[in-house]
Amino acid sequence: MRYCYFHLFLILFQLLLYARIARSISTSSTLSEWRSAWATYYATDNPPDSVGGACGYGDLERGGYGKATAGLSSELFDRGRVCGACFEIRCVDDVKWCVRGRSVIVTATNFCPPNYGLPADGGGHCNPPNRHLVLHVEAFQKIAIWKASNMPVQYRRIKCIKDGGIRFTIDGVGYFHSVLISNVAGAGDIVAVKIKGSRTGWLQMGRNWGQIWHTNADLKNQPLSFEVTSSDDKTVTSYSVAPKDWNFGQTFVGQQFQS
Repeated sequence: MRYCYFHLFLILFQLLLYARIARSISTSSTLSEWRSAWATYYATDNPPDSVGGACGYGDLERGGYGKATAGLSSELFDRGRVCGACFEIRCVDDVKWCVRGRSVIVTATNFCPPNYGLPADGGGHCNPPNRHLVLHVEAFQKIAIWKASNMPVQYRRIKCIKDGGIRFTIDGVGYFHSVLISNVAGAGDIVAVKIKGSRTGWLQMGRNWGQIWHTNADLKNQPLSFEVTSSDDKTVTSYSVAPKDWNFGQTFVGQQFQS
């Protein structure tokens, strides 16, 4: 009998240990150690793209992201799954060009494509396996002198702090519905989305690209609810965030993750 109790104690201890490890893993995406990378900048009001950047956010100023944004090389971008994540960046290893004691916080909003016409260590800044971030010049100047151009930096994932709730921008045609999910606090990046009309159950949405999600269903003339799950396995539900008379092109504000 004593052996049975001891064996049961060991099993319970292992389960608690595994649960603690799992929690540690699930939160590691929103608070990570400093890692080495390089950073450059662009000087235009918006990064060069034709459809709102590789994350689909569109006008970054109107979307609330401002100039505190970054385009990421493929090594960091993870095929768009990291869109919306927040990074703290600091300049290192250069007394002449670094702004000492300063860091900048940016949101991942775009992709920096590789240039295979140049070597990774000779102008192909965003070529694999480089970890590279392209910042707006105003964000870059918070950590380095702009004349430095390409600078060694350190970065780490941090929790996102956003004003207001999660934004749902509904677009599409007919039964095809696409929803841009933006202004996400906490982990920032979304891994699963469900949508529900008043005449449907919960429908799993698929990732179209970046943070644009889609479904094919008859959802017109119904209030819409959304269930959003972030990369740290937290879920927030916004009930009837869009009224029954919603239209394509409208944006609605729902609940928010704690940051």
